[in-house]
Amino acid sequence: MIQYDYIIIGFGKGGKTLAGDLASKGKNVAMIEQSEEMYGGTCINIACIPTKYLVHYAEQKQGDNDMKTFYQQAIEGKDKVTKSLRENNYKNLADQESVMVYTAKASFVSDKQIHLESATETLELTADNFIINTGSEPVIPPIDGIEDTDHIYTSTTLQQVKELPEELVIVGGGTIGLEFAMLYANFGSQVTIIDSSDEFMKNEDRDIAESLEKILKDKGITIIHSSKAVAVKNYEERIKITHESKDGAQGELTAAALLLATGRKPYTEGLNLDKAGVKRDKNGAIQVDENLKTSADHIWALGDVNGGPQFTYISLDDYRIVRSQILGDGAYNLDKRKNIPYSIFVEPVLSHVGLNEKTAKEKNITYKAASIPAAAIPRTKINNQPNGLLKALVNPDSKEILGCTLFCAESSEMINIVRVAMEANMPYTFLRDNIFTHPTMSEGLNSLFGKFD
Repeated sequence: MIQYDYIIIGFGKGGKTLAGDLASKGKNVAMIEQSEEMYGGTCINIACIPTKYLVHYAEQKQGDNDMKTFYQQAIEGKDKVTKSLRENNYKNLADQESVMVYTAKASFVSDKQIHLESATETLELTADNFIINTGSEPVIPPIDGIEDTDHIYTSTTLQQVKELPEELVIVGGGTIGLEFAMLYANFGSQVTIIDSSDEFMKNEDRDIAESLEKILKDKGITIIHSSKAVAVKNYEERIKITHESKDGAQGELTAAALLLATGRKPYTEGLNLDKAGVKRDKNGAIQVDENLKTSADHIWALGDVNGGPQFTYISLDDYRIVRSQILGDGAYNLDKRKNIPYSIFVEPVLSHVGLNEKTAKEKNITYKAASIPAAAIPRTKINNQPNGLLKALVNPDSKEILGCTLFCAESSEMINIVRVAMEANMPYTFLRDNIFTHPTMSEGLNSLFGKFD
């Protein structure tokens, strides 16, 4: 049996970064990844990087290029990028003397031992400490006929299809569904979203949600509200989808492809967590404390598998917490984390940090709100991206920035500026009076926070 100081299960952002740090401190580390197609984790292989590559590629189309060929070129380019990143991630760890990368399925035998099984061999490994970083997987909804019907995809498998679907039906109106809807509409697909929610983007303020919905419809995207897919079947080399509204009314759609975008869930299949004494919550996520330690004292869980926000940068921040516990002074933990930003890569990008009006009202927090149209920023006249809305909330007494929603071009960069100001406890006047270069989208923050005067 081979002994290690640390065994890390899952080659995701948090795990791979921690492996490198531990190795640099002289620790013997085993990195376990069940698929050679997932070295580096979800982000670089099937999520952030490939999808944003496709988003960028779609924006480059000029003239009367054949869209089907253009799409095939995009998929091929995406595959080259992910392959290169995957290979680099593998080498970055495998080339370190004190790191051993195993490509195999791991399962716990006890809290100090795991069993590895690959196509060619089985092994038993033991360690004093374990890190679980196995990520998440798509949620497959209970739709009649789903197991016997072709042309059904997840966000992972749709990216592997080299032929552009003429019509794409998307089940789910959340982040994944909206991003893929805009992406495939830009490539020329006729897109329909089946959204089960009673209220489109129910967690967003209505002015933001309505602005985005209008842009989606102007792009030619159809949204069927308060409805869910209840049955699918093969139909003349295509797929037929039956959807049903809350009042029981049914309708039918035919399409070349159906995308299931109904969320993701923690991936723990086959880990045998019970044998390690690791508990899960009712949603299947591994339970962790403020230090990301599981119910087993020497086992931690990072990233999507612990039920936290499903962002690569949160997996990286999870790494910082565990690094603080193992290699640092233990001062940084979940209690210190706040103001988590996010971006939804539609067109324009929708980014947010902190509170919005909806949440502030629910929490009975005193606030003052202000907004400006994106078109008020001079840069939008140059880049011809006038759509959207910028909105902020502040405490009228303390001048504290409570939250900000930026639905505009380049918002994924701008929102980081706002978060830094919030983390530094700067008043809104800091952004109101800050010197930004011109002409840039960032200087729109001057105007937005100037509205509070």
